[in-house]
Amino acid sequence: MRVINTKQIADAVYKMALHAGVNLTSACLEALRSARDGEDGGAAKFALETILENADTAVRKTMPVCQDTGMAVVILEIGQEVYLEGELLGDAVNDGVRRAYKDGYFRKSVCNPITRVNTGDNTPAVIHTEIVKGDKIKITFLPKGFGSENMSRLYMLNPAQGVEGIISAIVDTVKIAGSRPCPPVYVGVGIGGSFDTCAYLAKKALARDVGTKNPDKDIAEIESEALNRINGLNIGCQGFHGKTTAIGVSCEWAPTHIAGLPVAVNIQCHCVRCEKEII
Repeated sequence: MRVINTKQIADAVYKMALHAGVNLTSACLEALRSARDGEDGGAAKFALETILENADTAVRKTMPVCQDTGMAVVILEIGQEVYLEGELLGDAVNDGVRRAYKDGYFRKSVCNPITRVNTGDNTPAVIHTEIVKGDKIKITFLPKGFGSENMSRLYMLNPAQGVEGIISAIVDTVKIAGSRPCPPVYVGVGIGGSFDTCAYLAKKALARDVGTKNPDKDIAEIESEALNRINGLNIGCQGFHGKTTAIGVSCEWAPTHIAGLPVAVNIQCHCVRCEKEII
């Protein structure tokens, strides 16, 4: 049994949130550069060049890479041989978020859904926990902007719709969104499970590095075909048309009921920010 004080988690979240607010992931930057180099010219290429210049400026000047510094999504994979001591786990996570958004001068975007009164410190975070093997805790921090979040959809498909139905749901979601989620987008997809777990799988898919493939061959084929069809939509960077509407499609799956085929499509804008740390 390994004892971990939740202050370590609070401090780790603080550090991760500060970094994520300023830096795109290396895989995202690589994908954006590849997209820029693949364009023949015109507005789409100019927009991609501007996006990359913005990312570079954010790092050099330690400024938020996007004005929407996101709602904090935190995934905790907790080893079952870990004993937590200190303040409550959720309080520790929110403490890290609260301090980071204050010290980083990040926009506070969390509010009451009815009164719209802002909480003032970007808490509470959205916290997911999983119990895994071992005596460590893996923390994933994903600040999620809502320009793209609002374009996400969940489908309860008929099982007979099969793979084609899944791919169509993914592509249709991006097509309907058009330029609104600031493409080129990164698409996270959850397949299977239940209504709620499907949506979580889609969010978890966005924590994967852009360009990675699911180890399951059938799922990887869905990723590839969906990406090809999305990039055939000719929406392009920021809606200026062009070859790249999405820089990646990542799918996660879980067994589901014989009567159902849930599919959740979680859209992420070109501003992919994600930090991971193991303590």
